[in-house]
Amino acid sequence: MKFFFVAIGGAIGAMGRYAISLIPIKSEFPWLTLITNMIGALLIGFIVGLADKSDNAPPNMILFLKTGVCGGFTTFSTFSLEALTLFENKAYLSGGIYIALSVIGCLAGVFLGKKLSMLG
Repeated sequence: MKFFFVAIGGAIGAMGRYAISLIPIKSEFPWLTLITNMIGALLIGFIVGLADKSDNAPPNMILFLKTGVCGGFTTFSTFSLEALTLFENKAYLSGGIYIALSVIGCLAGVFLGKKLSMLG
């Protein structure tokens, strides 16, 4: 049954990721992946914060949201490929900025998501 919750959540997350990829932004810089990862970081921080705050958070719901939805939504493998491609194309500054913004932005997203979960 746990696999079912992960699978359904993963499908929902993947559809969300795909929907964001359809936003018509023309740029050499991978903005949509960066934005997707930051949203995913914020979301997973919020989910973890709520789960930590609640003694009776349903484990299957947390599994569905954290492993399923967030796992299907975030795009670290795509991030890695795009960062490598920037370096392979000798766009070293863009590659470095992309990596730094991704790491710092996603860490900030998890932190902010956890803080936001404490408001309610």
